[in-house]
Parts: sequence; structure tokens; C-alpha cells
Amino acid sequence: MMRYFWGLLIVFFAVISCKSEDDSLQRIDQIMNIYMKDSAGQDLLNAKKKGSFTSYSVNDLFGTKDVSPVSIPLKVTADSLFYMEYIGGAKRIRMDSISPDNPGTGTSYFSRMQITFVKSTNASDNVTGTLEIQYRNTPTLFQVSKVLYDGTAVFTKGADQPNSINNVTIIK
Repeated sequence: MMRYFWGLLIVFFAVISCKSEDDSLQRIDQIMNIYMKDSAGQDLLNAKKKGSFTSYSVNDLFGTKDVSPVSIPLKVTADSLFYMEYIGGAKRIRMDSISPDNPGTGTSYFSRMQITFVKSTNASDNVTGTLEIQYRNTPTLFQVSKVLYDGTAVFTKGADQPNSINNVTIIK
């Protein structure tokens, strides 16, 4: 009889220890679809279109080496619009947690990458820009809060906005 008691006691504690609350989970929202267009609205990532970029490379500026490539695959929507899908891969650096955008609500991080767009075989035709991604981090949320391209804000997101894939459009 004592064996059954200890067996039931172990099962009881095992069931109780598996209990979890959904409030303890942190929502993560960091996927970005990055579109590149010119001022006329032409897709600059479609290599088949005249005047578009034929390829690109991405380097993490906070990487452990001078050349720290970041993989950002090129994808296409159902209506043939090309975009770069950034999920992660660049090193994040902690920012000041007491900032006007995020006063005392957690910590902020940012990543900085250099993107080199190639137009032709002539290296002088290459276009280089700096992409900075700022993240908001609280106990319940980790999300992209702002994206800057060459120091200009191209995307912002408030803390109360829902999680989604973040569409960023850069006009060149």
C-alpha cells in the first residue's frame, strides 16, 4: 500500500510541476520583409528589370570579424514582388534602457548591417547603405521598434501594435 502512496505522490508532483501560465511567455516579433524601390515605385530587387540590382551582400558591422556575413534570403510574393526576408543573424548590442521611446519599460537592442547592392560588373556602380534595426525588449515582448536606412527612419512600430511580419520599404 505504501508503494501506491509514493507512486501517486510522485505523479501528483509531476503533474503540478508541468503547469505553466501563458502570461509567462514572451512574444517575439522580429521577422522583417525588406522591399527596395526607386522613387517611381519600381522593384529594385528584381534582377530581370532594367536598372535593378543584380545581387546584394550583407555584412554585420558588430560581427566578430571585419567580414561577418549575414544571410538574408531573397524571396518573392505571389504578385512577383521581390523582398529580402530578415529573421535574425546580426549581433545585437544593448542600448540605454532609459530612453524617450522606452522609459523604464525594459531594455533596447540594436543591430547594424552594411548592405552592398550590385548593379553591374563595374564595382563603381555598387550601392552601399547601412541598415540599423532597433528592438524593444520587455518581460512579455521582444519586437522590432524602428528600422533606419542610412540614418533615416523607414519603419517604426509602437509597443501596443500587434505582432506581425514587419514590412519595410526602402526608397533609393
